[in-house]
Amino acid sequence: MPRFFLEVPHAADSLGCAKAIQVFLQSGSHYLTNAEWGCHDGDHCGMIIVEADTKADAMNIIPPAYRAEARVVTLTRFSTDQIEQTIQRHGG
Repeated sequence: MPRFFLEVPHAADSLGCAKAIQVFLQSGSHYLTNAEWGCHDGDHCGMIIVEADTKADAMNIIPPAYRAEARVVTLTRFSTDQIEQTIQRHGG
């Protein structure tokens, strides 16, 4: 199943952090209640890696109030063989 990185920004103040974290914790969603937060390092985002069928499905995991600013990135793993073949095909 495809994996996605979800990055969900919120207001960069203590109240903004607390409200975002509260929404995630009270959602009951396994993904949201296990989000990681960058707030203590000045990066005011919740971050999650999820498995979903589509990018749209991954976006729908995010609480509606935070979707407009959220970013969803499809994650891909590469093998050494795949990369070596790509380099050879492109004359490297």
